[in-house]
Amino acid sequence: MIRVPSDKGLESVQKIGDLTEPYAFSKEWEQLFVSAMLESVEWHRRGSEFYQKVLNMRGFDPSRVRTLADLELIPSIPAAFFKSHELLSVPKVSSLMHFTSSGTTGQKSQIYFDDWSFRSGQRMVDSVFNYFKFVTPVTQTNYLLYSYETDSDSKLGTAYTDNYLCKYAPVQNGFYALRKTGTGGHDFDVFGCIAQLARYEAEGLPVRIFGFPSFLFFTLNRMRDLKSKKLKLSSDSLVFLGGGWKGYADRAVSKEELYELISEYLGIPNGRIRDSFGAVEHPIPYGECAHHHFHVPVWSRVMIRDVRTFRPCGFREAGFLQFLTPFITSVPAHSVVMGDLASLYPAQDCPCGIESPFFVIHGRAGTTKNRSCAVAAAELLRGQ
Repeated sequence: MIRVPSDKGLESVQKIGDLTEPYAFSKEWEQLFVSAMLESVEWHRRGSEFYQKVLNMRGFDPSRVRTLADLELIPSIPAAFFKSHELLSVPKVSSLMHFTSSGTTGQKSQIYFDDWSFRSGQRMVDSVFNYFKFVTPVTQTNYLLYSYETDSDSKLGTAYTDNYLCKYAPVQNGFYALRKTGTGGHDFDVFGCIAQLARYEAEGLPVRIFGFPSFLFFTLNRMRDLKSKKLKLSSDSLVFLGGGWKGYADRAVSKEELYELISEYLGIPNGRIRDSFGAVEHPIPYGECAHHHFHVPVWSRVMIRDVRTFRPCGFREAGFLQFLTPFITSVPAHSVVMGDLASLYPAQDCPCGIESPFFVIHGRAGTTKNRSCAVAAAELLRGQ
């Protein structure tokens, strides 16, 4: 059994982490989540001198937090802050797992996970894949990973995640799109990807494609330029993307255009194409439903902050994307503002049947390529 790092003061955090039905909400859950968030705040206050100073600076009073709406009062930390500061709420020991983001500007978040935080995050991914019926333990499967070919001790979060996802269907063959150069870098092997996909079609096994959408798009676009044969992969194949377009935002296409290309050139039906959203600073798995929406699971809450006032926005209004989760105990990342603009929508706006709100990402915020809304949030926080 996975246990919180302390049996005293984290009882609600344990209960939230133990939930295995990702979208099974109830009135009892609401109060449990509030209690867990308050436990998390107190845990990080005692464990992180920095976060204690944040609470004092903001004059935070936990007695004012009684409902889900009151969670807006919990002081947040911009995700960008983790790119230049190493924050811990537990002792820095060798047992901690260490991951970095796949940052595009030379700055990478440095996040540590204790055993509870790390294994709880894995269990959440298991629950999401089970919910969407993506676990096929007896079906041999070929893989194309649009992520970094890594050494066994790699600390890159995206590469670890893509490798972890291979556990849900046994691996027949695997191929990395971003190959090691031998000098510490990686090259994108677009022709290798095209050749491998053709081999996979001939084998007839299901194919699972994970990783960055940008490089999958570049592969399909090259196939189109070369007038390559359109493939027909097994209908049981799965595309599960993640990591965003990174340094290629200027070449990004809409999801609709990308999904149409995937279906046209690989023969994979639309319902088997999903995007995901996650971050090393907020390791909650957000997977698209069949209608391509990111619904909020039971382990987190999502708020949208007005770009000028930082007040919470209503449904369908765009602003800074903020995540709250009580489960992470290793670093004070229980309330983080991301470098993305997004909007939150009520559950009834999606016909999939999941009874939780969903969010839509509008892109990175900022006035320059390297400036995110989280940086602006940090400046706003200093101003306050």
